[in-house]
Amino acid sequence: TDLNMAPFCHCPSAHPSQQQLKMKFASILSFFGAISAVSAFAPASNTAAPRCTTDLNMAKERVPCFGATPLTLGGEPLFIGENYWDKITQDWGSAETGTFIRAAEIKHGRSAMLATVGFAFHKLGITFNNISPHEYLSITKGIKFADLAAMTPLDAMKSLPAESLTQMFCAIAAIEIYELTHRDGEIKTGERVAPGLQPGGLTGDLGWNPLNIKVDDRRRLVELQNGRAAMFAICAWVAHDAVPGSVPLNLPWP
Repeated sequence: TDLNMAPFCHCPSAHPSQQQLKMKFASILSFFGAISAVSAFAPASNTAAPRCTTDLNMAKERVPCFGATPLTLGGEPLFIGENYWDKITQDWGSAETGTFIRAAEIKHGRSAMLATVGFAFHKLGITFNNISPHEYLSITKGIKFADLAAMTPLDAMKSLPAESLTQMFCAIAAIEIYELTHRDGEIKTGERVAPGLQPGGLTGDLGWNPLNIKVDDRRRLVELQNGRAAMFAICAWVAHDAVPGSVPLNLPWP
């Protein structure tokens, strides 16, 4: 009986088979591989070679927040606490990042100032049906200036044909392309990267000054502050027209 059960005995042999040796060898390799992977994420020991511990933020230049407050004291801006773009220019980027953000703020402020002037002109009746010799904005579309003037500025914008919106888009795109490709008033053709795409390349300064006005820090501050006020104003005016009662203030027009 013992001899008959011998073929079914699962007792380990005194000499391991080749397959068992391969499995043990693979297990040992996996073990050392796991140890090496964990050690890659372990903190360096104190006996390791000294490394450069210079803080990158300390090497970056601190950029003041120019024009951050409308308050002045003795002709100088009055700040409460430190006035630096630390998060933007150090933690999140560099001084060139701050230049780009400032250029974006200037552009949005200029757009808002144009919008507030156009909005106010429309509300005060200074519209093309009163000052233009032409009756129609688009004869083919049957759109009259008087029809647009009878609407709110927001509804008038919605009633413009696609061709009008395309003209606006192309005019804005032309200005953006000019700033991307020009520096110091001339186009740059011998550079692999456009001037506007280089670090600090976009500044909002198009070099267009037909009146030769001296642009100093005070004028830059005035432009920034007027642009900020205009952004608040146009948002409130559009909300007032779109959602009646959303602005609890009496505006100078109905």
